[in-house]
Amino acid sequence: MERFKVLVTDTLAKVGIDVLSQAADVSVCPGISHDELKRIIGDYDALIVRSTTKVTRDVIEAARKLKVIGRAGVGIDNIDVEAATERGIYVINSPDAVTIAAAEHTMALLLALARRVVKAHSAMKTAMESSGTVERKQFMGVQLAGKTIGIIGIGRIGSYVARLSRAFGMRVIGYDPFVTPESALQKGVEWVELERLLREADIISLHVPLTDETYHMIDASKFNLMKDGVMLINTSRGAVIDEAALYEALKKGKVSGAAVDVVEAEPPWKSKLLELDNVIVTPHLGASTFEAQEIAARDIAEQVLMVLRGEMPRSAVNMPQLPPEVREQLKPFMQLAERIGRFQSQICRGGIKLIQLIYAGQLASYDTTPLTNAFLKGFLEVRLSQSVNYLNASVIARSRGIRWTDERSTEDVGYSNLITACVTTTQEQWTISGSLIRDVGMRIVRINQYHVDVIPEGHALIFEQYDKPGIVGRVGTLLGSHQINIASMQLGRESIGGHSIMVMLVDNPVPGELVEQMKTFPNIIDVRSIYFGPVLSESK
Repeated sequence: MERFKVLVTDTLAKVGIDVLSQAADVSVCPGISHDELKRIIGDYDALIVRSTTKVTRDVIEAARKLKVIGRAGVGIDNIDVEAATERGIYVINSPDAVTIAAAEHTMALLLALARRVVKAHSAMKTAMESSGTVERKQFMGVQLAGKTIGIIGIGRIGSYVARLSRAFGMRVIGYDPFVTPESALQKGVEWVELERLLREADIISLHVPLTDETYHMIDASKFNLMKDGVMLINTSRGAVIDEAALYEALKKGKVSGAAVDVVEAEPPWKSKLLELDNVIVTPHLGASTFEAQEIAARDIAEQVLMVLRGEMPRSAVNMPQLPPEVREQLKPFMQLAERIGRFQSQICRGGIKLIQLIYAGQLASYDTTPLTNAFLKGFLEVRLSQSVNYLNASVIARSRGIRWTDERSTEDVGYSNLITACVTTTQEQWTISGSLIRDVGMRIVRINQYHVDVIPEGHALIFEQYDKPGIVGRVGTLLGSHQINIASMQLGRESIGGHSIMVMLVDNPVPGELVEQMKTFPNIIDVRSIYFGPVLSESK
């Protein structure tokens, strides 16, 4: 039997090479150039990388035989997952391998910061070289016991940091929009809203992916909410913090000290934070332990061989497409379910307690699992940086503690098909219904108790309001003054002058400051900006 060919282009622990060598011929080429990778990749069945090698579309298109790309670690920023998916290539990673290493590095940074270890060590070296003395008073630290640590992001790493923090006698509070208070409590974390966390925490530690929503989530306004003298730890991604705002907060003493394993520009390493004495910076060492590297290497090697043998890997970032006949039958309904999921994800506030999905009309006779996965895909991909697809969406949702139910209803709902999603959070409940209407396309037909007729595509503003004259005029004037065109508008109301929902489709995204300004208009209760997704010809 012909052996597989595997190419490894970044450093991989020996145990991984040994596992691969049992069934494959392994070529190890660390530091390979991009052009050389393109030239030789066509001969290989599998490619294994870490964070250095850039697996771009042109590399993937040159990979004639490639079946799987393995990332020995977590982040997949260096891999074009979309291009791989288009060509039916698995992209797999090792998300559990670095949990302990990253959490321990977080605690190492915190302890070094609290006890001023780096500066004390530097002073000792200077004193020994000059036969001088060290004034120990200047290195007076603080103890962790009794402090409140606020953990932003209560996933695998954040949960482990919570566990270690409790061992130090700290009170642990946390915020994560995907985690309910009950789920957080099971992890030993008191769930609080982000604003309360910022106000109460003596120490703040970030463990979130970098997404549009988390980019600069800690900015100048958030620093203003924090306690004076707060300590800040970041081992997630540099850009989740506005580095310029952090620099100013450190200079002014609002933040007494920061320890970061990541900066906004890496590599090359460029950061004004390195100019300050109350900062510790490490070069992205969160996963850099011998144990983590060995675990990741073994795990990714085993998964690569699973794929090459035709088995399902444990941790696929993407998955193969559905069988053609099933895909064609369900494709339009999956698109609708995904749009409803995106809508719900953006409109709901608070931790997710329960998602209830109901399929009615002709959909009651389908296996609705693909539709549920499509909804979850849309719901999750709005907030996550990792790739979410139709077949891994439920796994990701379950790993984040999201609960959902789905049922099929034979009741007459007035439509030939209807997908209804009711999402209950710690703050509110929203019900969205959508239908695929013949010769018309996808439509959102109900928002809570209000009947509407909305094309779920492009950008939209959702208004909760009292149905009074003048609202559309004020909103239209404001949008027009910023060159934002209104594409269409739908109003759902129960009575004249009463509470209503207005959906306004617009041709461009609406800046946050305009949304906030609209909230101040008379008779407007709330405004939310959402993006359904790109225009689809089927819904025109």
